[in-house]
Amino acid sequence: MKALVIGGVAAGMSAASKLMRVMPDADVTVYERGSFLAYGACGIPYFIGGVNSDPNLLIARSQEAFEKQGIKTKLRHEVIGLEPQRQTVLVRNLDTDHVFEDNYDKLMIAVGCDSAVPRVPGADLSGVFYLKSMEDGLLLEKIVTMPGVESAVIVGGGYIGVEMAEALLERNISVTLVEAQQRLLTPFEPPYSQMAAEELTRKGVRLLLGHAVSGITTQGNQRTVITSQQQSVTADMVIMAAGVVPATGFLQNSGIQLARNGAVVVDRQMRTSLENVYAAGDCAVVYNRITQEDFFLPLGTVANKCGRIAGANMAGGHETFVGALGTAAIKVCDMEMLRTGMSEADAQRLGIEYATNQVTAPNLPAYYPGQEALRIQLLYHKGSGRLLGANIAGPFGSGAVTRGNLLAVAIHAGLCTEELGMVDLGYAPPFTNVWDPVLIAANAAK
Repeated sequence: MKALVIGGVAAGMSAASKLMRVMPDADVTVYERGSFLAYGACGIPYFIGGVNSDPNLLIARSQEAFEKQGIKTKLRHEVIGLEPQRQTVLVRNLDTDHVFEDNYDKLMIAVGCDSAVPRVPGADLSGVFYLKSMEDGLLLEKIVTMPGVESAVIVGGGYIGVEMAEALLERNISVTLVEAQQRLLTPFEPPYSQMAAEELTRKGVRLLLGHAVSGITTQGNQRTVITSQQQSVTADMVIMAAGVVPATGFLQNSGIQLARNGAVVVDRQMRTSLENVYAAGDCAVVYNRITQEDFFLPLGTVANKCGRIAGANMAGGHETFVGALGTAAIKVCDMEMLRTGMSEADAQRLGIEYATNQVTAPNLPAYYPGQEALRIQLLYHKGSGRLLGANIAGPFGSGAVTRGNLLAVAIHAGLCTEELGMVDLGYAPPFTNVWDPVLIAANAAK
């Protein structure tokens, strides 16, 4: 069986590896348009910020290791077309510009996303940078360490924008963050967005919320970002973090079903609308376990899981994805946060009768060093008490995110707040209170 994989990062290499483990005699080739395989893109802001000085640590597995497994890998090869009737793809070698065809029995699409480029004048100027790939990260690390780079404007207040704000602060660069929405980190509930905003402001970040970018100009070595509120911010560099779009333009005339944003529509076995063609990762939709609908969730955790399932099914399996919850965590300077499951906006949109509660509880007993306050908000069904969503925040190192993952398990398992409040958790003073903050929150919701 001959299999082609388009994309060699999270979902693609997970699929290729799983396929080879299940079917060792398969002929598997991976086409990757970049120069690196299987790297941890989520670690790039921390490399730029100097937390890690070795980019090789971002690579989970080397090209040589994949080749040893029997997986052929073609770097700097971009697939530019798909002909499903003939079961062929059109490939361009980006080094030589040579274009050739390759055929497949099974095809995996894992091309990920591209950075969204705002349709405003100046978005493509030199000195305006986008962060999506390993190559982007290597370039930005060099830029932020150059003499004379002292100020930056970040456009976008999502996960990447907030993480890059912290990274630049680590480099002693003055940061202005411009966000079109009225708050940062919109997957979180508003009070948690506000906590993130307050933390960034406390660290010296200037926030311009409710400001869309209307244009960027350049003069000498500086760039000026002009906002919809007629504010102008001049800096040495601009980082665009205004979202991502699935890199599926080459599929437009293939007949494959795409969502409105260009993501490939797949079922829970990662099958597309085309026979023998699978897709997963940031370029595809994913099933939401709690809302029971498909949604777009460009996160590495889901990409790796769904890629693994796709690889198994390309080998003849029938594995089905159990569904994602949209669980996401972020460090915001000296604070950590996690959200999971439904938001209040989701519940309202779906017509669910829900209630919420919010508690502040200590992570450790008062007599043990390091006590910190954790803030937890639960969203649950008004009748049954079934836990539907949660947000949690606390100082970095307080265990907020670890406890948030416990809440994700509870939502995944369908627990009600009453059950969760009586779960037998481990206790010792160095780790938690006799009543853990999660139990306190659950019992307060009864």
